[in-house]
Amino acid sequence: MSFEQLGLSTDLLRAISDQGYTKPTPIQEQAIPVILEGSDVMGGAQTGTGKTASFTLPMLRRLEIQANSSMSPAKHPIRALILVPTRELAMQVYESVKTYGKYLTLRSAVIYGGVNIDAQIDVVRSGIEILVATPGRLLDHLQQKTLVLSKVEILVLDEADRMLDMGFLPDIKQIIQLLPDHRQNLMFSATFSEGIKKLASKILKKPVLIEVAKQNSVSELITHIVHPVEQIRKQELLICMIKQQDMQQVLVFARTKQGSDHLAQQLSRHGISSAAIHGDRNQLQRTQALGNFKQGLIRVLVATDVAARGLDIEDLTYVINFELPKNPEDYVHRIGRTGRAGAKGFAISLVSREENQLLIGIEKLLKTKVKIEEIKGFELKKQQPQALDKKAATDEKKYKRNALYVQNKKTSPFVKNGETIIRLNNEVVSKHTRRSEIKEDPLFTQPYESKVSDAETVILTQDELSKNIIHKSLRQSNRPLPTLFISPVISKQK
Repeated sequence: MSFEQLGLSTDLLRAISDQGYTKPTPIQEQAIPVILEGSDVMGGAQTGTGKTASFTLPMLRRLEIQANSSMSPAKHPIRALILVPTRELAMQVYESVKTYGKYLTLRSAVIYGGVNIDAQIDVVRSGIEILVATPGRLLDHLQQKTLVLSKVEILVLDEADRMLDMGFLPDIKQIIQLLPDHRQNLMFSATFSEGIKKLASKILKKPVLIEVAKQNSVSELITHIVHPVEQIRKQELLICMIKQQDMQQVLVFARTKQGSDHLAQQLSRHGISSAAIHGDRNQLQRTQALGNFKQGLIRVLVATDVAARGLDIEDLTYVINFELPKNPEDYVHRIGRTGRAGAKGFAISLVSREENQLLIGIEKLLKTKVKIEEIKGFELKKQQPQALDKKAATDEKKYKRNALYVQNKKTSPFVKNGETIIRLNNEVVSKHTRRSEIKEDPLFTQPYESKVSDAETVILTQDELSKNIIHKSLRQSNRPLPTLFISPVISKQK
């Protein structure tokens, strides 16, 4: 099937041809005719399969009949609203709208947080038909009454599962209350859980479900590789891989903002030009870092999951998970940055022993085993067996409550043939030995009896006693007397 068979206008077909596209992707082929009919749609497809164009093209076709060149803002009310979770995705969708609608007299704009709102106010007040927005910034405009949504005919939720899962649901509900009841609703995402589908049923009206691939599946053009490595050696391994394999454009995912900054700094110190992108960076910094990466001015872009969706980078071969995501579905979105538009890609994960459970969750989601390759010199160290087994450790804890253990602090338990042994006074005693069987030291258990009889008792004579008393008094007299007070200083002057 060709784009001409999908019912698109001449101006749209011309814009598509300018981009070099000749055949629609499976999601475009199935979604465009249904959207043109006016039905609500919930579409799921792998990332990098033209999902954005699958709703942008039919949306432009439906609004084309209302296009006009009037200068009056009243002639350009907002007729289509596209909500996205991140700034980067907002920019990408906006660029797609401009690219495919460049031969149409439809106005469009994008608004998102992190930048001054004043410039955005001027744009939306001038009149636009298509608005791409993040939920938070859209609410800011609504509170300031800089725009109205009473004329919206089409609502699009892109990466819908992410928005609903990230806590945007209250914002979305508040926005939907300001929209007309009679409208077309479109929801698109790479992943749809059963819970999200139930939630979406409250927003969509008799939606047509379109899934061109298995749920949570990834492109077959992507090669998955796992390199086991100790956590403390991940950075060393990453640097080694980039240099030895001469990787020129690498997107690296870390779990935290601070971790992203630290990793980018360390890579730069080792001669690998890098930049970080995450939620704490302002929009100018994020746009500049992404632009430098696309232009090849930097080799590595270190990002958190803020970049897991919406980044469209041509010919991106390598995506490296420096740390696995806690949510297995985020893995699908991360690696979806490579293997796009029919190109091959590599999804490489550096996995420590502590991340094994996360890897199991990813394999369960993908329903496949990921290839594991050990790199010489970076293998995981074998864990040392524990000195005591669980039974022995339990026996030791019980024995510590025994009074015998308290009385003999020098006792030292050890295990022999599964039985706890106690060393008492340098004699080996079994834990199960009865108290009466333990040899007791007569020094502590028998009453004291003197070995010198009364007849042998030495009696000091009177002379000896006197000598001892005199000697003792002489010794004491030689000792210095303690100072009880300091005598006053007497002046010699009268």
